[in-house]
Amino acid sequence: MSHLVSQMGLDFITKKPYSPPSWASHLNPIPSHSYSLSHLPTPIHKWNLPNLPKNTEVWLKREDLSGMQLSGNKARKLEFLLADAVAQGADCVITLGGIQSNHCRSTAVAARYLNLDSYLILFTSEAFVDQDPGLTGNLLVERLVGAHVELILETEFANIGSVALMNHLKEKLIREGRRPYVIATGGSDSLGTCGGTVAGLSLGSWMSSLNAKVHAFSIYYEPDYLYEIVQGLIDSLEADVASRDIVNIQDAKGLGYAISTSEELKLVKDIAEATGVVLDPVYSGKAAYGLLKDMSENPKKWEGRKILFVHTGGLLGWYGKIEQMGPLVGNWRRMDLP
Repeated sequence: MSHLVSQMGLDFITKKPYSPPSWASHLNPIPSHSYSLSHLPTPIHKWNLPNLPKNTEVWLKREDLSGMQLSGNKARKLEFLLADAVAQGADCVITLGGIQSNHCRSTAVAARYLNLDSYLILFTSEAFVDQDPGLTGNLLVERLVGAHVELILETEFANIGSVALMNHLKEKLIREGRRPYVIATGGSDSLGTCGGTVAGLSLGSWMSSLNAKVHAFSIYYEPDYLYEIVQGLIDSLEADVASRDIVNIQDAKGLGYAISTSEELKLVKDIAEATGVVLDPVYSGKAAYGLLKDMSENPKKWEGRKILFVHTGGLLGWYGKIEQMGPLVGNWRRMDLP
């Protein structure tokens, strides 16, 4: 009966005990519970990208179809993090990200599912920090679900740091009688890694029998710094391995975080037109651009390989790119009437 209930989706937004795979049971800390916030497993299908190297296959992992208002891979981390927040008696959560952060929007939605308030520290440019941030993309969903939006400058984020900024807000909320739970930027901490992407997938592949090398494309940090971040997450779980031994990180940030070149956007448009799959411009779009660029420049490296590309979601981020996309899309006209 319980299996039937699960199949019917009636366990959605319910708390359940978490048992790690046997090969991960030595990690510490291991989550004790999680909330069912996503529809898993997400589908995998062959992805017929044009101009691939000889005998190369690309398959697509559709994390963009995980549910929870287009939350993509973010829902996996939040299943563990929000279970911990509830267990600790929190009545609200705090997290931080860019003005169109998918993680922050996903956190706001998941928190509201569980009757928790959310406080989102969002960094933006000097031109916009003192005005209403609007209702574009992720901001629309965040504000619809009642999130408290706190705007800061990107330079303030860089100079003060996410930990200090969130602790400052946490102390303020405690003085007001609230019980806040802080969720690291991107949900990237030891608990989040259990449902995480680069660090979690790399560890899982290394510890299990999968034995597939994980290739990551960094869209924000320099690769050397991202190796350090992944190493910190690995160490936080007491896993005895070097990040450079289990993941290959390449630079794909281009002009910078959430800043798209016309070439990157054109590639995503071409992929959508060729395959029907719409990538997001901030994460999966840049990763695909980096991957296909590497395949074009080093085809021998990829010939005969079978690749699983993880589409992490984030479609609402497109609404911040409308002006840039104008010249790349057409196909409309006033219909000729009889």
